[in-house]
Amino acid sequence: MERKYLYLDYLTCIGCETCETVCNFIHDGSPHIRIYVTENKQYLPINCKHCDDAPCVRVCPTDAIYRDEDGAVRIAENRCIGCLACLQVCPYGVPFYSLKVRAITKCDMCADRREVGLEPACALMCPAEAIQYGPLEMVLELVNERRARNIPEHRRELSEEELRKSVSSGYVLL
Repeated sequence: MERKYLYLDYLTCIGCETCETVCNFIHDGSPHIRIYVTENKQYLPINCKHCDDAPCVRVCPTDAIYRDEDGAVRIAENRCIGCLACLQVCPYGVPFYSLKVRAITKCDMCADRREVGLEPACALMCPAEAIQYGPLEMVLELVNERRARNIPEHRRELSEEELRKSVSSGYVLL
């Protein structure tokens, strides 16, 4: 199966917190995406980037963290021992210990929804379409289109290598 990516366009985000609200609802009061507001009032939705070379997968001593068939980095909560090694190596500080499930938890790109052919709720519900979900080619095309539209000095297209490198890290900075 082809890997899918969550693309967050920080320039398009309007800070409405819909992604956080719907994630909170779906995950019974534990949102796996959070909106942070910078000093200059820029809204930054932060969630797991599902990195190509995810350090959390490498460091987990029980192999509780794995990549599924869509490319999402997931946690098998029944194998997690709560050692917090994944939290220590995550460059985004995303995993968190849930007292409710007594294990580490994080964004799984709405695994339950994907299993029945639906996209992650944050991407579906985002009114500004700042969060998109799809295969690499779709994401790369969208990045070039939005980059050219939103940043005039960047009207050139990124090279394939530049695009793949930024997307494989799990996020794209425009």
